[in-house]
Amino acid sequence: MPVTPTSRHAVPASRRVLAVMVMVPLLAAVALWAFAWPATRMAPRDLPVGVAGPAAAAAPLEQRLASREGAFEIHRYADEAAARTALENREVYGAVVATPQGPHLLTASAASPAVAQLLTQALTSRAPAGAQAVPVTDVVPAPAADARGTGFGASVLPLALAGVAAGALVSLSGLRGGRAATAVLGAATLVGLTGAALAHSWLGVLTGNWWAEAGVLALTVAAIAGGVAGLHALLGKAGIGLGVLLIVLLGNPFSGAAGAPQLLPEPAGLIGQWLPPGAGSSLLRSVAFFDGAAAAGPALVLSVWAVLGVTAMVFAGRRSAPGAPAASSLPAPSAPAPVDSAPAPAPRS
Repeated sequence: MPVTPTSRHAVPASRRVLAVMVMVPLLAAVALWAFAWPATRMAPRDLPVGVAGPAAAAAPLEQRLASREGAFEIHRYADEAAARTALENREVYGAVVATPQGPHLLTASAASPAVAQLLTQALTSRAPAGAQAVPVTDVVPAPAADARGTGFGASVLPLALAGVAAGALVSLSGLRGGRAATAVLGAATLVGLTGAALAHSWLGVLTGNWWAEAGVLALTVAAIAGGVAGLHALLGKAGIGLGVLLIVLLGNPFSGAAGAPQLLPEPAGLIGQWLPPGAGSSLLRSVAFFDGAAAAGPALVLSVWAVLGVTAMVFAGRRSAPGAPAASSLPAPSAPAPVDSAPAPAPRS
């Protein structure tokens, strides 16, 4: 039986079985670490909060927050109006205002319902015995349809999967250059429109400008899909695996969408904001609830991912010679003519 190139280089079945037995538990361990580690270590770490009011009255409140070492990054404001402006600009997650009647807590549950609840508990749990309940005002409330923020947090994974699927399909379908970029951007645009229709118009999870929200969703998917397709253009099929690792196994749990990046263990929160799922969720919060405040940073991150991905796709498409036929379209080499092994007849005398 002739040995073909395929059979000559085929991996033995025993090695394939061993690879499956090793790789699947390893992948499960990485996924469990990436999702469970941040979730079980959530706590405030340099969480920006404000303290407002006259210095003499605000000092005890500042000391109460500072007693939790490393938990809060305290910003001082002259009065309640300045603290409210800081909340609306996403400079802080909450602020404690010193008033003649006692402390008054300002929150922005739209930035993170989990943080708003945490600040309320932190302030009331350390209040002197017999003190009156601290009044709380939600300056920028979360939507009534998603008061706990669960719907917003759950939106990150579908966007990540849509972007990874778009990038992988474009890569594996053989699209190159401008056609690949067009397919990625077209798919991202349609996902953005569909996502806004579902999250804003139907579920009520988002409450900002409809078209701006659709644009953010589209940019997020374009950044993810472009990143995956760009990695494939540079690294081959291994690039898709690297994209899945970065986007799904790291970007999704490190995004901080369910709480806040400052609640995640370091450096998970920082890494998450450099990846499209985290940057996309931060940008979507700014556009949907804060009229675009603090949107520049995450918008830049998403744009860099999208531009670099599209550039890699276009560059890879131009590396092949124009008009050169694909390998699969080349005619198969014809089999050599059989050689007659019979002996030649002897010459006649």
